[in-house]
Amino acid sequence: MASISDSEVSYPGKACTLKAYVAEGAGTVPRPAVIVVQEWWGLDDHIKDVARRFAAEGYFAVAPNLYSRQGYRVTNDANVAGELMGGLATADGIDDLISTVGWIKTQPAADGTKIGVTGFCMGGSYATLLPCVSRDVKAAAPFYGEIPPDDQLRNLHCPMFYAYGENDGWIQRADVDRLAAALKKFGKTGDVKIYAGCSHGFFNDTRPDVYSPAEATDAWARTLRLFAANLGR
Repeated sequence: MASISDSEVSYPGKACTLKAYVAEGAGTVPRPAVIVVQEWWGLDDHIKDVARRFAAEGYFAVAPNLYSRQGYRVTNDANVAGELMGGLATADGIDDLISTVGWIKTQPAADGTKIGVTGFCMGGSYATLLPCVSRDVKAAAPFYGEIPPDDQLRNLHCPMFYAYGENDGWIQRADVDRLAAALKKFGKTGDVKIYAGCSHGFFNDTRPDVYSPAEATDAWARTLRLFAANLGR
């Protein structure tokens, strides 16, 4: 892995001070930026590791703490995670992501005209919705997130790669098929990939119960190709 630096940062949000984890590589600046949106567990070590992977690829990676309004909490208890996710209104999460976009634009090391977003589980839901409400996002790679209604998908502003496991017990296949149909119906650039035999969370290599190495590797490669094509890296 290329040499990278990381840090914890804070910046203003609508309701509170937002915290985030930032990872960036050495070399030429400004760099295209990637927002990495957490799973329902919070801003944990896995999400920080994903941010470092993007930094190693030459991106300015920012993983905002979407539980900033709830005391910046992190958990490995599914019951607590469910409570934390349920305590975050979708509009508030989007507001905090838009604040994150605004902060990125102030950073000399980041190119605020080239911002991508990815996310997993809960974060996949936000990574699907954010580019429907913000023109600042130039590429989106959500993993197994909830699909917005068609009246929001018609406003998708950037190319998208959506990754889904066929055995996902949370996100319904009918909604994923609806996303694929909406991309065609509304003339959007995008690809929906359904990975055979995979469960919800198949990208998370800290969870051997669901991790699928070959499929995770493929989804990562597709994500990097999407960002390279649209963010210039």
